[in-house]
Amino acid sequence: MLPAFEENAPTFSENAAGKALHYSRLNDGLVFADDSGLVVPALGGAPGVHSARYAGSQATNSQRIEKLLGAMRGKTGAQRAAYFVCAIALAKGGRALAIVTDRVDGEILEAPRGAGGFGYDPVFYLPALGKTFAELPAEEKNQRSHRGKAFRKLLAALSSML
Repeated sequence: MLPAFEENAPTFSENAAGKALHYSRLNDGLVFADDSGLVVPALGGAPGVHSARYAGSQATNSQRIEKLLGAMRGKTGAQRAAYFVCAIALAKGGRALAIVTDRVDGEILEAPRGAGGFGYDPVFYLPALGKTFAELPAEEKNQRSHRGKAFRKLLAALSSML
């Protein structure tokens, strides 16, 4: 069992880099780690790096969504803007080789829609598609999501290193 890494940095990139560096010191070869979450500017950036723990460390997705919707109550128009961020760090032997990030912009709905995805997907709405992440087929979500976009950047970085 590997010793755990405590994610307590103020940014997604720092958390991803911290994890990758930590585990790369304990393992031979390349190690990558990510950190991702939802950012709502009208909430001062919350849930942010605390996205998974926004409603408490043992909270369910439904409880996190409920807390978010409560915080968003009364907010309209541009105040409902939000974006998902994913940062991925690549390390080897305690040395960072690459850190990539990407994001996808959307808005927070007033109520969940869709049965797919996880986390905040049922309330994260993509206006250009007229759908939430939870309403998209997995393949389409992977093409548009912050995580999919960041992983494609990581693959490009890896191929340039070879």
